[in-house]
Amino acid sequence: MKLSLLRLLSCVLFVGLSAFAANNNTSPELASINRKIARLETNGRAAHPSPTPTVLTEAEINAYLASDEVQFPAGVNSVHLTGSQGTISGTAKVDFDQVRAGIHSSNPLLSIFSGVHDVNAEAHAYGRTGQGYIHIDSVSLDGVEVPNFVLQLFVEKYIQPRNPNIGIDSRFKLPDRIDSAVVGQHQVTLIQK
Repeated sequence: MKLSLLRLLSCVLFVGLSAFAANNNTSPELASINRKIARLETNGRAAHPSPTPTVLTEAEINAYLASDEVQFPAGVNSVHLTGSQGTISGTAKVDFDQVRAGIHSSNPLLSIFSGVHDVNAEAHAYGRTGQGYIHIDSVSLDGVEVPNFVLQLFVEKYIQPRNPNIGIDSRFKLPDRIDSAVVGQHQVTLIQK
């Protein structure tokens, strides 16, 4: 009796572990960045945070962006970032009809922002003394660059009414007592103080 009960428990345990492994969609990159985010949060609550750098890799960041842990605005999908010495390149699939929902414009310059497009954005980004800074250098829709003044009109009409602190130039407080952020080749280095 003991032997068959042991076999039964072993089978149940094996089947349960197999099902868990099959349903566990957490990639190593997502697991890694979640550990690093938890460390940043814990360190940020410390009276004297450790200034040991935390390096987030491009693969970790993109795994996080692809997870259910990030909620993008309606119409924004498939966000992917690439870092290179102070600059960030980002791509996304954007349904501008969803982005513009509820806000109408008769300006014909803004008519290019309708339908679904592949969007590519280039930006300079860094963090210093607890503040994050992003400057959008360029944006293209389906490979065609959007003139800066048209991009500014779009941001003022459709983005800033819902997110007043976002623009071509954005400045924001970094979370968790992050003092600096340096974008490097396929990574960003964060230091807390």
